[in-house]
Amino acid sequence: MTTFALIHGGGSSAWDWHLVGAELRERGHDVVAVDLPIDKESSGLSDYTDAVVEAVGERRDLVVVAHSWGGFVGPLVCARVPADRLVLVAAMIPAPGEPPSDWWGNTGFSGGAMDDEIALFMHDVPKKLAEEALARGRDQVGRAEGEPWPLESWPDVPTSFLLCRDDRFFTPAFMRKVVRDRLGVVPDEIDGSHMVMLSRPRELADYLTGRS
Repeated sequence: MTTFALIHGGGSSAWDWHLVGAELRERGHDVVAVDLPIDKESSGLSDYTDAVVEAVGERRDLVVVAHSWGGFVGPLVCARVPADRLVLVAAMIPAPGEPPSDWWGNTGFSGGAMDDEIALFMHDVPKKLAEEALARGRDQVGRAEGEPWPLESWPDVPTSFLLCRDDRFFTPAFMRKVVRDRLGVVPDEIDGSHMVMLSRPRELADYLTGRS
């Protein structure tokens, strides 16, 4: 049995993973998904990491999965607890010493308009599910945005990147370049929008368990 630690993205919550979590549990795996303390002004990257590490506890056979902004947290978790694998899903890839707020300019990101978040992030998610996702969103107000990423190098853990082919936020061409420049690997790819865990949970669970 594998334990999957599922880390949500910015302005979001562990609820994003509920469909994938159900798929993984049906296959006999353990799932840990936690709400990062993004809505607390005093919270920094270490607090985000602590939340995941404490939820994982003594579990082993661990795969850490980080989505979007959670890419700043996933490697920090892997530096703290033994992990067999790190999977980045449409995720930001940090560089040593880089604050999350600098990532956008450093990578040359130019995003779409935020006036229609469903169209930008989850155009392929069923309407009611997408509306619930928006309703469950949280303001990200902690000091983590301005903190330098603390690791001097990437943790010594096998890392893969899953790119979403229909992502309108982190577009495929942009992300292929970021993955090449920062990880030096070719990303795996899946159909789906930025919120692929809501639009294609079964396919994502297949990928995470090696069935794709």
